[in-house]
Amino acid sequence: MRKIFFMMLLLTALALTACGTSGADTDTPPDMVPADFAGKTNPLGADVAEAGAEIYQANCQSCHGSRGHGDGPSAAVLNPAPKNLAELQAQVGDDYLFWRINSGKDGTAMVPWKGILTEEQIWQVIAFIRTLK
Repeated sequence: MRKIFFMMLLLTALALTACGTSGADTDTPPDMVPADFAGKTNPLGADVAEAGAEIYQANCQSCHGSRGHGDGPSAAVLNPAPKNLAELQAQVGDDYLFWRINSGKDGTAMVPWKGILTEEQIWQVIAFIRTLK
């Protein structure tokens, strides 16, 4: 029983470390998108939002919630809390969303999805994020 408890405690600590729960809000203003990403726009269009919804559900919903409000089941233990994507998507361009999804965000649970998702899948997710209200 003690071994199980110790293993659960260790796994929890590792998970929190991997999530980057430093509490630092190191957000770059949306107008400060790195040059490598600046000006990118979704080449796929809005018609791929349905495919993006499936990818979002599998990979993003646990933190950002089903409607993107930052209220997923994992959100309660994350510091800082996940962004409200429904609000954020109205304030930023495709280049910002692609950059953040691709590269992640230090000091938060937002991991880089580059190498996990293809560029096409990232654009599909962005098309879905654009539907959030």
